[in-house]
Amino acid sequence: MGRSYGVRRRPVLRGQVFRRVAVTALAVTALAGAATSTAVPNAAADPNRPELQQTIQEIVDSGFAGIQLRVNDERGEWVGSAGVRKLGEAAKPSTDGEFWTGSVIKSFTATLVLKLVAEGKVGLDAPVADYLPEFGLDRRITVRMLLQHTSGLFNYTGEYYDDGRFEPGIPATGKEWVENRFHTYQPEELVRLALSKQPRFEPGTDWSYSNTNYTVARLLIEKVTGSTYDKELQRRILEPLGLHHTMEAGLTQTEIPGPHAHGYYRYQDGDQWKVVDVTRQNLSLLPAAGDLISTTEDLHTYFSALNGGKLLPAALLAEMRKPNPKIGYGLGVFVQDVGPACGGTIYHHNGSPPGGYGAVMISSPDGSKTLTASITTGDAAINLMTEFPKILQKLINAVFCGGQAGSADEAEPGK
Repeated sequence: MGRSYGVRRRPVLRGQVFRRVAVTALAVTALAGAATSTAVPNAAADPNRPELQQTIQEIVDSGFAGIQLRVNDERGEWVGSAGVRKLGEAAKPSTDGEFWTGSVIKSFTATLVLKLVAEGKVGLDAPVADYLPEFGLDRRITVRMLLQHTSGLFNYTGEYYDDGRFEPGIPATGKEWVENRFHTYQPEELVRLALSKQPRFEPGTDWSYSNTNYTVARLLIEKVTGSTYDKELQRRILEPLGLHHTMEAGLTQTEIPGPHAHGYYRYQDGDQWKVVDVTRQNLSLLPAAGDLISTTEDLHTYFSALNGGKLLPAALLAEMRKPNPKIGYGLGVFVQDVGPACGGTIYHHNGSPPGGYGAVMISSPDGSKTLTASITTGDAAINLMTEFPKILQKLINAVFCGGQAGSADEAEPGK
């Protein structure tokens, strides 16, 4: 549910990232006056960034409830917000607010696995079955394949096929998800569901975004370390970087603990369209694949450190950045060529849970320029699959291309 955004390719209708996966489908509208309030930059930031204020205002005007944006580059740090924190109120989203990040956590999970590779505890090209024999996994599936989505494992939130077929899994859209959004799932339960279905393809022969890969990676981390995923995340990434507003929700956390904006989900119930506040939800549906809570500041700190070479040895960071030729996905990051006028290459992993929120995390190769954002949906009947790629391109253009359109094709959501 959690994506940066690869250049235009065929839709990848699956996963939890601000999707091509149709999970939500809207944003705000009703409060025309409040939702079109002007963007307000942080008082300590460079105020001479009208292109950033204009960009986030345009995003709200397109139908989203609210947005908070943080940019770090050669001009320093700029933060701003636009829209509303909650439908029916006038207050803007806090620029330090916490939010559900969706699939952004996949980058954290991949980093944890690569740290274990660096310590010699996991082999990047070793069979996953060597570490998790209890699942009877195909021995051709390697750790690398999990992190790059080339294992072929069925996506437990459902598979969308190229011919239009949909094979359902755990409900992650529509009325069924709304009514079950507080259900608690066990990681092992989700993996066994996926393994009960036919693989999408033979291991290593294709690419397909699957949340199952990262939940298996979570179980691998726990088996190898003898500790919980959350404790390893805290010990190896969050505490060293001082990320005090980032946490994995796990099996029971349903509330965003700090100040936050509200997110909404619009769905069809019979012949009626309804809108529900989904700020509270149980994301045990996506363990280590979409259940992170964070802030734009923490995401900036993490992604800048990762790309700046502070979390992984150079050789493993290089492995992480080797893109699959089909979609431009490395190991927990998307790799996108945006053309020389925009800096050449950007790295990203963005996301959204089943409803209400979207997160954006983009960086230059050396981590010196980052863009992190949270977007909330409201009650407008917009086509998210059409609007979100435009939003991503707007942000990339404003921050990495000096306000001009880049040479790359229009960006699409990654997962």
